[in-house]
Amino acid sequence: MFKNVIVRRPGKSLVEGITSAPELGKPDYELALKQHDAYIEALKSCGVEVTVLEALEEYPDSCFVEDTAVLTKKCAIISNPGALTRRGESALMVDTIKKFYNEDQIEYITSPGTLEGGDVMMVGNHFYVGLSARTNEEGFRQFKEALAKYGHTSSLVPLEEVLHLKTGVNYIENNNMLVSGEFIEKEDFKSFNKILVPENEAYGANCIWVNGTVIVPEGYPTVEKGVREAGYKVIIVDTSEYRKLDGGLSCLSLRF
Repeated sequence: MFKNVIVRRPGKSLVEGITSAPELGKPDYELALKQHDAYIEALKSCGVEVTVLEALEEYPDSCFVEDTAVLTKKCAIISNPGALTRRGESALMVDTIKKFYNEDQIEYITSPGTLEGGDVMMVGNHFYVGLSARTNEEGFRQFKEALAKYGHTSSLVPLEEVLHLKTGVNYIENNNMLVSGEFIEKEDFKSFNKILVPENEAYGANCIWVNGTVIVPEGYPTVEKGVREAGYKVIIVDTSEYRKLDGGLSCLSLRF
């Protein structure tokens, strides 16, 4: 069960964020704010305490706080983003994380290692880490070493098509996993109950489990149906403006 969630308000600079899909257009800032409000309310309805951080205008992508750290029950690991324009975001998250973790529970990924939280998927005591354009082998080595101190295990999953691991695969507890694209046949995930996400709804694979409820992005009926049929309560949240920046539901929060 999660007790806490950290989010950061999007700044007006959001419209200049990194994107691999410029054809979707620039985000509408006012609509992005309203969607962020709805996201926070959805989280609160799941019984968590939400810490809302102020916007960082100097970092257009800083609302995607998931990439700045990995927070576990026993430790916090501060990341070192692979995207150069995001390198300063993790350091600015440390003071907030220190409100929840002691100094001796905080580990750091340092250059030349890179790691972004969007590449990390927690399944119980094990952490799957995507080898991507943003997370490299040295980052994984440091991450694995840090986790091992606290009795956690990890494994590396090479990515072929997507930006982050959780772009295409997300664990929603009870041995259930949403999988799309390259992850449908991956050997790493053969033992899970798979909810298959069709190619035309691939973005919808990025759902988040919060204390028995699964938050699902709006507009992906096959995903919603699959999650409901797996027995979960569902909350629908529109993330259209964040999709324009390659961001999804998991990207917008740190849940622990």
